[in-house]
Amino acid sequence: MAATDSYTGGDGRLSPLSTPSATRAVLEAHGIGTKYTLGQNFLVNDDVLKKIIALAEVDEADRVLEVGPGIGTLTIALLKHAASVVAIERDPDLPAVLADTLHPWREKFALIEKDALDVTGDDIVAAMAEIGADTGCLDRASSAANETAQWAVSQSEDCLSESRYRVAVPQEELQPSLPSKLVANLPYAVAATVVLDYFESFLFLDSATIMVQKEVADRMAAAVGTKNYGAYTVKLGLHAEPAGRFPVGPGNFFPPPRVDSAVIRLNRRVPLMADGAPATPEVIAAAALIADAAFANRRKTIANSCKTYFSGRGSLLLGASGSSAGLRAVDGALSGGVGGAFVLDGADIVDHLPAIFDAAAIDPRCRGETLTQQEFLALGAALLKEATV
Repeated sequence: MAATDSYTGGDGRLSPLSTPSATRAVLEAHGIGTKYTLGQNFLVNDDVLKKIIALAEVDEADRVLEVGPGIGTLTIALLKHAASVVAIERDPDLPAVLADTLHPWREKFALIEKDALDVTGDDIVAAMAEIGADTGCLDRASSAANETAQWAVSQSEDCLSESRYRVAVPQEELQPSLPSKLVANLPYAVAATVVLDYFESFLFLDSATIMVQKEVADRMAAAVGTKNYGAYTVKLGLHAEPAGRFPVGPGNFFPPPRVDSAVIRLNRRVPLMADGAPATPEVIAAAALIADAAFANRRKTIANSCKTYFSGRGSLLLGASGSSAGLRAVDGALSGGVGGAFVLDGADIVDHLPAIFDAAAIDPRCRGETLTQQEFLALGAALLKEATV
């Protein structure tokens, strides 16, 4: 199907693709169908699109990152409001569709053909460079700015690890012309992982407004002491906080999913310690580790759950800002700060648990779901103090 400008729409819709018939026509024109394995459920309600744009507060100055653009239904709505959009799509059949449906906005759009969980900061920098200077994004000719952005992103990626406990680089070191908002109808199978991963990895993102399964949204916004409050809630809360939400029923999609959905907005935040000071990246990473340990055996007390969790692990490296690792298994015993990092040993942590709970003023007989985020930060700080030498 030849590229066309017919998708600009003239019927008052925010996106001309936001009906079942229009979606079906695009798919049929390109000889493709929906793929259940990729979680493809295309949004077909224009009012929902309008509510997403409003909740995300997208305006002409914004550079937006989208995951799973599909045939471009939400993308068109974003492009009508934002300075530019970089989208990430893994389905090899859809780039040709997007070249067609997004043709009128081709100068302010770039596509990364990759699995969302494999995307790096360099991929996003390169995509922004493709868009050019007309949108206020990175200029192709501005190699110095491009190199600066690539360096800044590489520094944050240097702090990733197999165990996925990250220590982030300072926000001010990042290139400001990268996307600041994630707005997406996410593939539900990877939605929770993508959101946490992107807040941890891409410090240039200030907010995420995403369509997810209702139960995932419940976990993201769960209050302390509720059944949905768990390690994921704590770890996401170390980077972001809920800032709005609305429900979306199955009938708003083609084909309809078998679950209820919700759009939730999350704003980046810097968590505070009990004394009001911002938590350091190292403490945040340590708090995430403690959260996993505390909820590893949800029915147990935090002391017993942590004991079980850490006794089964070897040596771990908690990387500091700019180091080459986040938290991962390493050879050797506990040796304290090494090259800006902290080496932790599972067995040694078990021995220090009483001192850690005492230093954090946490009753070891309580359960993880009763602890606030600030208490997990206190435990993270105590872990670094008591279990490193």
